[in-house]
Amino acid sequence: MQPAQRVPQGHPIRRVKALADAQLAALSPVFDAMYSGKGRPSIPPEVLLKACLLIALYSVRSERQFCERLEYDLLFRFFLDMGLDEPGFDASSFAKNKQRLLKADVARRFFEGVVGQAKGQGLISAEHFTVDGTLIEAWAGVKSFKKKGGQDEEPPNDKGNPTVNFHGEKRSNPTHESTTDPESRLARKGGNGAKLSYSASVLMENRTGLVADITVELATGEAEWTGALKMLDRQKQNGLTPTTLGADAGYDVQRFVDATRERGITPHVAQTRDVRRALLMVSRKR
Repeated sequence: MQPAQRVPQGHPIRRVKALADAQLAALSPVFDAMYSGKGRPSIPPEVLLKACLLIALYSVRSERQFCERLEYDLLFRFFLDMGLDEPGFDASSFAKNKQRLLKADVARRFFEGVVGQAKGQGLISAEHFTVDGTLIEAWAGVKSFKKKGGQDEEPPNDKGNPTVNFHGEKRSNPTHESTTDPESRLARKGGNGAKLSYSASVLMENRTGLVADITVELATGEAEWTGALKMLDRQKQNGLTPTTLGADAGYDVQRFVDATRERGITPHVAQTRDVRRALLMVSRKR
């Protein structure tokens, strides 16, 4: 018995698999150019991309957890076209191969291809879109956020998990950086405490709720606005210009509103309750 026999015929994962396989077949020439016929065989890129899709769909927390689950989850094996007796993946090798694939920007081409399928089937219109931003917490602890080029004044009391006293010390992105993830930035959202993070923005089509684009930027404080404009420009390059764009109060910034209108898009942005930013908006209008 094979894994495909244990997955119900009406399960949504079968339709997802068909769409993913169709786009991966279109990307086959790209994969052939990326990988050499010599050397030790690596995990096929098609399998890596579909594995990333499973990780996202089923909220798997890490590559190691995914590799463990692959040993017993028949649905995962069906989605990856793996037999019952086929060995799984080593977590370290899986992580390294996945990073190589993501650096080659193939994942974006895969995503854009799936969005193209939705457009071809008339599932995305050019009428109303919505943009929203969030913070993605970096895999770096606050203890790693230290002065740039500086050294600790005192040796750590425990090298494995040192105690750090931040009282009285001002920490900011211009003067400090993480020693384990230098690209992460200290940021906060919604009144929560500041954490080392990245800024992510999502562009959605309102009629069907499909994600049309996504971008991840450095958490600079302006990343939500710049990321949204990048996604709007990409939509235009792909032959789709939204008529309207909805956004929450975080986008109530004159520069963003003006830039959206310059692109021929009508912004529907909630008014900010931030007094300082509201006063800045009024002064600029004058």
